[in-house]
Amino acid sequence: MAVCARLCGVGQSRRCRRRQPHNQQDQGSDSDMDEEEEERIVAQRQADVGGGGPKSGVVRPRPSDAGEHGSGPVNRAGFVDRTSSGPPQPQSLAELPPELLVEIFSLLPGTALPYVALACKKFRHILNTETIWRRRCLEEFGMNEDLRKLEVGGVSSRDFYVKLLHPYRHILGLWQPDIGPYGGLLNVVVDGVFIIGWMYLPPHDPRVEDPMRRRPLFRIHMLESNKATVECMYGHKGPHKGDIQTVKKDEFSTKCNQTDYHRMPGGRQEEFRTWLEEEWGRTLEEIFHEHMQELILMKFIYTSQYDNCLTYRRIYLPPAMPSDLLQPGLFKGTYGSHGLEIVMLSFHGTSARATKLTGDPNVPAGQLTLDVDLNRPVVLPDLEHQRNIEELSRLVMGVHEEVQREVEQQPKDTSATVKGAGDGACVDACEVEGIEADHGASSVSQPGPSSSTDSPEAQPFVLPVGVMARNEVYPRTCRQCFYGTGLIAGHGFTSPERTPGLFVLFDEDRFGFIWLELKSFSLYSRLTDYLAHAHAPNMERFEAMLQNMQSWTS
Repeated sequence: MAVCARLCGVGQSRRCRRRQPHNQQDQGSDSDMDEEEEERIVAQRQADVGGGGPKSGVVRPRPSDAGEHGSGPVNRAGFVDRTSSGPPQPQSLAELPPELLVEIFSLLPGTALPYVALACKKFRHILNTETIWRRRCLEEFGMNEDLRKLEVGGVSSRDFYVKLLHPYRHILGLWQPDIGPYGGLLNVVVDGVFIIGWMYLPPHDPRVEDPMRRRPLFRIHMLESNKATVECMYGHKGPHKGDIQTVKKDEFSTKCNQTDYHRMPGGRQEEFRTWLEEEWGRTLEEIFHEHMQELILMKFIYTSQYDNCLTYRRIYLPPAMPSDLLQPGLFKGTYGSHGLEIVMLSFHGTSARATKLTGDPNVPAGQLTLDVDLNRPVVLPDLEHQRNIEELSRLVMGVHEEVQREVEQQPKDTSATVKGAGDGACVDACEVEGIEADHGASSVSQPGPSSSTDSPEAQPFVLPVGVMARNEVYPRTCRQCFYGTGLIAGHGFTSPERTPGLFVLFDEDRFGFIWLELKSFSLYSRLTDYLAHAHAPNMERFEAMLQNMQSWTS
C-alpha cells in the first residue's frame, strides 16, 4: 500500500503537498524546507533589486534546482516564475492523463493491480480498462486471439483474469496423482479459453520413439456463466460437473459429481475393452504373455475405482547445471511386462539419478529407478568382445566389487546412506528369467543447452549376445558408459534388491541401461513436450520434492 499511496500522491512522497495536514507535528518535511528556502531566496533577491544591486554572499539558485521543485517554468533570473500561464506540471501520478495511466498500469503484474485500485477512485476507474487486463492475460498466461472469442461471448478480459486465471493460477504446472503404485504425470495449462488438466501417457509398448499421448481429466472455463465452471472430462459421455479443492500448498484434489457419466452401456467388460485399446493399443487376445495379462487387468481394476476423484502433488523439472552430462528432464523407457514408464533424470554432483513418475506393483512411482556413479566410467572393449556378456560382466562387476569394498571400509553409521545411492529400475521378480526390455529412439531434441561440444568422440556399441531387447532399433554408437545400479523387487515392493548394470549415454536425447543379472536392456527416449510452469525455483526445492515423492509411495 505504501507504494500505491506514494504513486497517487497521498503517501510518504517527497514534495507531496497532500500529506501536509497529516504531518504538522513533523520536524519539517523536505517539501516544506524547499518552499521556505525558495521564498527566502526570492525575498532576498527582491531586496537586492530594490537596493540597487545584489549583495555579496547571496547564492543564486541554478535553473535546474528550480526545475527540480516542479513548480513552474524558470525565468531569466533563474527563479521559478509563478505568474506564467503555461500548463501546470503534474505533482503526482494521479494527475497524469488517463491514457498514460493505462499504459503504466498495463506494465504492472496482475497481482499488484488490486492494491493499485485501493489507492483512489480514479485508479479504480481506470483499472476497468480492458487493455490493461488483456495485456496481463497475454504476458502472464500466453493468451492472445482467444481473448477475442471471450469478449465476443460477453466475458471481459478483466473478469477472465480475476475470476479464472488468478484464482486457479496455483494449479498450473506438473503434478503426480496419488494412484497407489502407478502414479502418473498431469500437466495443467491454459489451453485456449480453458484451463485444462492433461494426463500424459507414454506411447504404446514398445514404441518409445513415439510422442506422448494426452487425455483431458478436467477443465475450467467461463463459457456458460460469469463465473468459473469446473467440469470432469473422464469417461466417454462428454463434460460433466466436477469440483477442484485446494487441500494445502502444492496439493489439490479433483472430484466428479456425476460418476454415472463414467459408466458404459456394456458394463465393466466394455469399459475394460475400451481402456485396454487406449492404454495398450491392442486387445487382450493379442497379448499372449499370461503374466502380462494379469498385470494389465490388475491395473485396470485398481485405477478405475478412483473415478477421477484424485489428489495431486506438485512436481518440478530438475534444474540444469553447466556441468551436467546431458540436459536433465523427463524420459520414457520400458519395464518389461509393465510396459513403458516415465522417469525423471536429474544430476546431483557426481551422481545421475532417474526417478519414477509412473510405477508398477513391483517398484512404485516416486522411487529411484537408476543411480549412476559418474566418477566410475567404464571403457568398452572392441565390438567383438562387447558381444560377449561374460566380458561385459567382468568389467562392470570389477567396479561393483570395488564399490562394495569402499562401503565396507566406511563407518556403519554411514553405510546406509551409501547403500541408498544404488536405486534403480523396477523389474517384475517373476520375470527374472525371460524378461523382455523395451527400447526406442527419439530424433526430436529437447530445448536447452547441449554438452555435445564437450563430449568425447562416439565409439561403436552393440548389445551382448543373450541380452534381450524388444527390437534391434537402438543406436550403434555411444558417447560414454558408467557403472550404475538398478532396483528390482517382488510384487508389492517386497525384497527390493539393487543390482549392478551399465549406464550407456548415446546422445542428448537417449540413454540406456544394461541389466547384467537379468540380461535385459532398456532404452530411454526424451519427452520433448513443452511444459510451462514446471521448473523448480532452486535445487534445494527440487531435492525436497524428490524426498517427498519417495515418502508418498514407500
